[in-house]
Amino acid sequence: MTNHWIDIRNSDCILIMGSNAAENHPISFKWVSEAMKRGAKLISVDPRFTRTSAKADFYTSLRSGTDIAFLGGMIKYIIENNKYFKEYVAEYTNAPFVLTGKYAFKDGLFSGYDPKTHKYDKGMWAFEKDGKGIPKKDKSLQDPRCVFQLLKKHYSRYDLDTVSATTGTPKEDLLKVYEMYTATGKKGKAGTIMYAMGWTQHTVGVQNIRAMAMIQLLLGNMGVAGGGVNALRGESNVQGSTDHCILYHIWPGYLATPSTKWPSLADYLKRRPKSNDPLSANWWQNEPKYMVSILKSFFGRKATRENDFGYPWVPKLDAGKAYTWLDIFDEMYKDTIKGLFAWGMNPAGSGANANKTRQAMTKLDWLVNVNIFDNETGSFWKGPGMDPKKIKTEVFMLPCAVSVEKEGSITNSGRWMQWRYKAAGSPGDAKPDGEIMTDLFKKVRYLYRRDKNAVFPEPILNLKWDYTTKGKFDAHKVAKEINGYFLKDVTVKGKSFKKGDLVPSFAYLQEDGSTSSANWLYCNSYTNKGNMAARRTREKSGIGLNLEWAWCWPVNRRIIYNRASVDEYGNPWDAEHPVIKWNGSKWVGDVPDGGWPPMLKPDGTLNPKTKHPFIMKPDGVASVFGPGRVDGPFPEHYEPLECPVEKNLLSGQLINPTAPIYSTEMDVYKTCDPRYPFVCTTYRVSEHWQTGVMTRWQPWLLEAQPQLFVEMSNELAKMKGIKNGEKIIVESARGKVEAVAIVTLRFRPFTIQGNEIHQVGVPWHYGWVYPKDGGDSANLLTPSTGDPNTRIPETKAFMVNVRKI
Repeated sequence: MTNHWIDIRNSDCILIMGSNAAENHPISFKWVSEAMKRGAKLISVDPRFTRTSAKADFYTSLRSGTDIAFLGGMIKYIIENNKYFKEYVAEYTNAPFVLTGKYAFKDGLFSGYDPKTHKYDKGMWAFEKDGKGIPKKDKSLQDPRCVFQLLKKHYSRYDLDTVSATTGTPKEDLLKVYEMYTATGKKGKAGTIMYAMGWTQHTVGVQNIRAMAMIQLLLGNMGVAGGGVNALRGESNVQGSTDHCILYHIWPGYLATPSTKWPSLADYLKRRPKSNDPLSANWWQNEPKYMVSILKSFFGRKATRENDFGYPWVPKLDAGKAYTWLDIFDEMYKDTIKGLFAWGMNPAGSGANANKTRQAMTKLDWLVNVNIFDNETGSFWKGPGMDPKKIKTEVFMLPCAVSVEKEGSITNSGRWMQWRYKAAGSPGDAKPDGEIMTDLFKKVRYLYRRDKNAVFPEPILNLKWDYTTKGKFDAHKVAKEINGYFLKDVTVKGKSFKKGDLVPSFAYLQEDGSTSSANWLYCNSYTNKGNMAARRTREKSGIGLNLEWAWCWPVNRRIIYNRASVDEYGNPWDAEHPVIKWNGSKWVGDVPDGGWPPMLKPDGTLNPKTKHPFIMKPDGVASVFGPGRVDGPFPEHYEPLECPVEKNLLSGQLINPTAPIYSTEMDVYKTCDPRYPFVCTTYRVSEHWQTGVMTRWQPWLLEAQPQLFVEMSNELAKMKGIKNGEKIIVESARGKVEAVAIVTLRFRPFTIQGNEIHQVGVPWHYGWVYPKDGGDSANLLTPSTGDPNTRIPETKAFMVNVRKI
């Protein structure tokens, strides 16, 4: 989230799309209800009429996988009806930037596409530079090669007729949503978007979010109270897990994972783009401080300038190779991976194309299942279609503690790090994760020390590991390590610090090895003043920033890019809900996104000490044009890899030309196959959690939602002769499941390109282990493909058939 949960109450219009917040985030939804009490309008756009839809002021449906067509139509509406916030767009985005003549777009493809590699040369999407190396701009937005004019041209194709024929959304509904939401594009108004997996789990997932971010920029809704682009994370600590590098391509604090293409630390640190604009903070230029500090956290005194601070010891990705979920299980299926730790997850149920995942695990020598209950992963070898006699995989079960049985922090969707305390001890042999990791590491290091011929022992033998108290894992020690220490007596920014002092904020981190920090973004979370995440002082007035409640990265800033919430003189766009304000000598309100003064002095002249507001961007402004994405600088509608149409109405390119395609015999994709004529999507219910490992074993929750079901329209049920409550088969090209039919008005047929198209939906919380008649995973149906930027699987739009047993 750029903003936070409580801030939603400040919004004038809330668009919930790609999410069913009322059902999947029911407690947090109270802030939506609070906003509505204050006069805000709620719009729900979803293929299915959900509990969120039932609360909405306006609901409309769209076919899964067509969000960019829907949003592209809104961009066209904004531009053609002059709904954009002109001053904001001209000053705070790259809309005025002028592109070179190499950039082009033709019939679904951007310039630089190589059909052999299915990749783009992003160098074709560069900006023109002046003599100082600064991008050329036309703040009148009239230059035919400026981003704004190219944006206008790009989305000119997205007219109401074409969008409606693609999405299945009636034209009058499209117009209603566009009118309601774009009314926020002016001073004193704010609109926000709440999205979740319904947007991300597509072959255009990143571009779905990019499209909405562009809308927010055009309307001036970034940085302001009640605005932003707000991801609703699927678990209470998903944000924290991402911050601390659960994804393969990032280290803690969103530092890039070292790669063989950067063999030395100097090579690694040279890769960041530079800016010649004196008004750009280009905050990533501070990365050497953060990288050296994390290496000092890893290796302590063993990390010295002479050995590149231990950089040679850290694992490195093979250049050009992906290590995503889909790629890991593809390699496992090809028998190139020998062992797997499945830690707090259930790949046999949660991964796309689950039959392939389960078969892949038969190729392993060993599998360690760290979880609270048995699940489909730990028992895969005796599951449906398996012959235990033919499976070599040795499986170990390590029972672990649940969240309330251990102390530590979680970071919620709004980036709030909140400390939680242990409520009860763990039963039996179950241990907290930290203790399991500590025991494992000690044993591994013992083996390396014992073996004089160990290969490349330095990473293990030199790793610093002092996170225990009286032999037990200590969450407070880890939290302090994450924050970081001064490693010697120093004076920084005129302040003196002693060796062992906790670093007060990332502004004090150094690149000379005198500081450590396991995550620069969390530097300021546990200081000499104490555990900031444990604070519990509520705000009694104001806009709900609650600066003394817990802690929020970065440096307790509650709304990111908040210097875009003011005009060039430092006056809030929305005087009623000021995030920050310049009082003549300093910013007041939220922690500002940099302490520099406003762009202009009171007399209208440029302030020489100022900086552009989007400080993490090299050019200091937000990207309407995004040349960093692998599938294009503007979001473009492509059909899902499996879709019910033979033609894309917006171009000759049916699917995302850069989408990953896997080639084993278990990777089967079917488009416009009469055997699989219906669109299918997956979703959650309130009563279960993820693959159901935590909830299927609870009798009171299982009673509420006892087994897998499939929702379908009355029209489809009539056509297939299916009655409500019957058990039926749902099947795709990859697998099939038995499910109870729920015949409902919540789904209705779409009219797509003049044809009637049906959609069904299944929850993904079930599995064969328990209960015995509860059904199996919906991911037996989903395809092994995903977004080309992230490889998140496309589990929200694929093709199936439904039939009677």
